[in-house]
Amino acid sequence: MDSTTFFANLAAPGFDQLFVTLKALLVSAFPEVIQPLVSIVLSISAIIAVFGLLFAITTVVERKGLGRIQNRPGPNRVGLPWFHVGPLSHLNGFGQWLADGIKTLIKEDIVPRSADKVIHFLAPLSLVVPVLLAFSVLPFGRNMTPIELDAGLLFFFAVGAGTELSVFMAGWSSRNKYSLLGAMRALAQMLSYEIPLILSALTAVMLVGTLSLNDIVVAQEAKPGQWLANWHVFTPWGFAGFILFLIAATAESNRSPFDIPEGESEIIAGYYIEYSGFKFAIFFLGEYFGLFAMSGLAITLFLGGWTAPIAFLSFIPSWMWFFGKLFALIALFIWLRGTLPRVRMDQLMNFAWKFMLPLALINLVNVAVWHYTGGGMVSWVVCTLIIGIPYLLLGRTLFAGQKLGPRTYRYAS
Repeated sequence: MDSTTFFANLAAPGFDQLFVTLKALLVSAFPEVIQPLVSIVLSISAIIAVFGLLFAITTVVERKGLGRIQNRPGPNRVGLPWFHVGPLSHLNGFGQWLADGIKTLIKEDIVPRSADKVIHFLAPLSLVVPVLLAFSVLPFGRNMTPIELDAGLLFFFAVGAGTELSVFMAGWSSRNKYSLLGAMRALAQMLSYEIPLILSALTAVMLVGTLSLNDIVVAQEAKPGQWLANWHVFTPWGFAGFILFLIAATAESNRSPFDIPEGESEIIAGYYIEYSGFKFAIFFLGEYFGLFAMSGLAITLFLGGWTAPIAFLSFIPSWMWFFGKLFALIALFIWLRGTLPRVRMDQLMNFAWKFMLPLALINLVNVAVWHYTGGGMVSWVVCTLIIGIPYLLLGRTLFAGQKLGPRTYRYAS
């Protein structure tokens, strides 16, 4: 197949709607009475399969990426036999996820004698289920929203709040002071950063005027005659909202530099210290699923969802755009983990309440100013000043009493 034929097939409307068509064909093969149930099962199976595979790949890519950043080898042994030599040798280690999965399945499940065994068992499940429900309202491509709701954003945040309950269940049911302390720290962190997370998401809702995630994506698509899409991140309020959302999502997902609930130097492994085997793997899976869900929502609200940034690139299938952006955000999170040190608990809370929350509130005013001033050059200048000046002032206030000086590095001779 030459390049012309390849791009022609890529641009074909049928290729963009490939998975929608396949699902319709499969559903139509069943009796009409059970077709709604079959449609639900197919959507659930696709979400679990796609994001389960993405979780497996991400764990290996993250470990290999961190190894590169830290100038050490990552996983480089487990893989297919023909990867050990030749041009594919750099793929060695990509079978590590399978080895880890088998290991967690066969490891002994140890439950403390004094633990509340029912709640101890339900905690990891109650972490994964809300995240899977959150996936159901994300638009993965054109006509590829599993459940289209007029209040999809509200549903996303409502079910996502269930993860906080699962964290408390895990810490309290373990009957361990370190796990309980880790759960309290995790809850304080998640509740504190959930407020700026929601406020930064509201900016897109204010401008578009709907809670439907699909309508928010459509509003960012390039209009006829435009060469550049109307992504919200291309505006001063949208860029500020996107950065605030990413920071808050990092804290909500317990990712570095906000991985304080898992501070092994203080509380061992946080709220899941008493979990082993497959239960621990479910917690691990739930955290990555939460990261994917938050990234998907950031893409939907600020990066145009499944739309192309430039009009003439619209021939690329919509689902490719969504997952391409998702891979880019995952790479960003991996890079941040290998770059930034963990912050202290007091720094974490001060940053949430004294910096993130005021900026998120100011950004709500910013989007209103952008709307009523028409979005021209004057709007750009005014909105940049509205968010830029408080950013500088709040930053200076936050670091005023820190007494930070130049860092001196000492090396062993």
